[in-house]
Amino acid sequence: MQDRALLKFGLTGTIVTAICCFTPTLAWLLALSGLASWLAWLDYVLLPLFAGFLAVTAYAVVRARRRRA
Repeated sequence: MQDRALLKFGLTGTIVTAICCFTPTLAWLLALSGLASWLAWLDYVLLPLFAGFLAVTAYAVVRARRRRA
């Protein structure tokens, strides 16, 4: 992947998981669709995803800075 594509992927994933983790948006959507029982285990999935996307973003930034230097 190119540096710019990797950075876009990391930032997009970070923003989406942050919206799902830190706002009740996902809870509302799941409640509307009748899947509110999934909220019990959702933190076990969303928080590692958030950390993973942050790591991808950091890797892309470091990789881009090394190429410029």
